[in-house]
Amino acid sequence: MEDNEINHKALFDQMPVSRFLLEKQNDDFVVKKLNARALKFFQNSREEIVGKSLKDITTASNYRILKESLEVSFDKKIPVTIPALPDLMGQMRSLGFWISPIQDEDHNVLWLDVIGQPGATDLAVVQRERDDALSLLTSIFDASEVGILVFDKNRLIIKMNDSFERIYGWAEEETIGKDFVELLTRDELKPATENFVAFMNDEKRHFGEVKVICKNGAIANTMFTTAPLKLSHGRRFQVTTLVDITKWKQINMSLKLAKDQADSSNNAKSSFLANMSHELRTPLNAIIGFSEMMMNEAFGPLGNAKYNEYLSDVHVSAKHLLEIINEVLDMSKIEAGKIELDEQEIDLNALITNLIRIMQSRALNSSVQIVEDYQENLPRLYADARIIRQILINLITNSIKYSINGGAITLKTILNHKNEIEIVVKDEGVGIPENRLKEAMEPFGQIHDPQTHSEAYQGTGLGLPLAKAMVEMHGGVFTLDSVEGEGTTVHISFSSSRTK
Repeated sequence: MEDNEINHKALFDQMPVSRFLLEKQNDDFVVKKLNARALKFFQNSREEIVGKSLKDITTASNYRILKESLEVSFDKKIPVTIPALPDLMGQMRSLGFWISPIQDEDHNVLWLDVIGQPGATDLAVVQRERDDALSLLTSIFDASEVGILVFDKNRLIIKMNDSFERIYGWAEEETIGKDFVELLTRDELKPATENFVAFMNDEKRHFGEVKVICKNGAIANTMFTTAPLKLSHGRRFQVTTLVDITKWKQINMSLKLAKDQADSSNNAKSSFLANMSHELRTPLNAIIGFSEMMMNEAFGPLGNAKYNEYLSDVHVSAKHLLEIINEVLDMSKIEAGKIELDEQEIDLNALITNLIRIMQSRALNSSVQIVEDYQENLPRLYADARIIRQILINLITNSIKYSINGGAITLKTILNHKNEIEIVVKDEGVGIPENRLKEAMEPFGQIHDPQTHSEAYQGTGLGLPLAKAMVEMHGGVFTLDSVEGEGTTVHISFSSSRTK
C-alpha cells in the first residue's frame, strides 16, 4: 500500500466525526465504507452495516430526510448540507451532515461522501483535547534536558526552552528575535548558514557539531539535530536540539593525548631496544667468533686445560645472550611494524625436517625425543620461510626447555576440512596453570619463577608472544592449550588462501 493510501485510510478512520461513503443502487443508497465514529452513530457492527441499504440501518424519519438530500446531491452533482436529524442515534449527537458527490473523470457520481457536523458537546471535547495536547507538548518542550531552539524562515529565534537558558546562560528576552548565528563562534558562521539554507530547501533532518558561545563567554561544543516544523498556511520552521558535549570532547582529547604519549613512549622504547640490540650484537658476535677460534686452538694450544673450560662457558653464555637480544630485537621490530614478509611457496614438511635435524642435538642433551607426524601430500604454504622457521625454533626451544627427561615433543602437520594448513607442537613438559595462560602470551611474561626453578627455565618470556605475533603477521591463528604437570600444545592454522 502506498504512503498516500495509508495516510488517507488513517485520516478517514480517525476523524473525530461520523463519516461514511454511500453508493446508489437502484432507488436506494448502500453503505460502502464508514469510520469508527459512524459505527457509534448507527449502533451496529461493521459487518452489519457495510453493504446494507441506508433504509435498513436508520429510522424512518431519519431515512426520509437523508434520502431527499442524497437524491439532490446525486442528481445535481452538488454538495448539500442537511440540518440535525430529528431522531438521535447511538452516542453521537450531530448538528447536521455535509454531503459531497465524488465523481469520476466523466463527471459520473461514484459515491456520496457524508460527514457529520460535531455537536456542541463534541466541539468542547475537541477544544479540550487540543488544549491538553498543547499543554503536554509545552511541558515536554520545557522539561527536556537538552537545549531546544525554534527558528523561522529568516533564521530568527522565535522560541527556546528552559534548558537552553540553564545550559548556555542566555535568557529568553536576550534570545528571541535574534539571528541564531549570533550565538555561534566566527568559524561556525559560514557552515551554519549553508546548513540552514540546505535545510530550508530540502527540509531533511541534519545533524553534526557546532560551537555555541555561552552568556559567560565560554565556548560550548554541542551536538545538534534539526527537524522541520510545518504549521498552517504554509508556515515553515526549524526545530534544533543542542546537546552539550564539551566535557565529552575534553575527555576524548585527554584520552587521545594519553594515547599519543603512550604511543610515543612505546615507539621510543622500541627504538631504544632496537638500537641497543644492534649495538650489543656486534661485540657479542666478536666474542662468540674469537672464543670458537680459541676453543679450536686455531693458532696453537692454550697451555692450560682450565682455559678451555672457561672459554666454553664464555661461548655458551655469549650465544645465550645473543638469542635473548635477537628476541628483543624481533619483538621491537614487530611492534614498530618494520618487519616485511618475504613470501614464497615453501614445502612445510621439508622445512620442519631440516629444522629438527638442527635442533636434535639440543633435544638429545636434554634427553628429549622429537617425533615427526606429517600429513602426506601436504600442499605448499605461501609464507615467509625465515619467519616460519623462527616460529618453530621458538616453540621447539620452549618445549625442550620445559620437558622432563625421557619426554617427547611431537610436531604434526595437517590439512583440515577447511583446506587450512595446521601445525601442532605438543610436549609432555611441566605445563602452564590454566589461570596463567593469558599471562604466558604477554611479552616478558615469566610463568616459572627464576627463584624457584632451575636456570633451564629462565628466559626473556618472549618465545610464545613472538611466535604468536609472527603467525598473525601471516593472517594465521595461534592457540595455546596447557595442563599443569601434563604438557603444552600449540595449534597454528593458516588460511586456505595460503595453500598452493
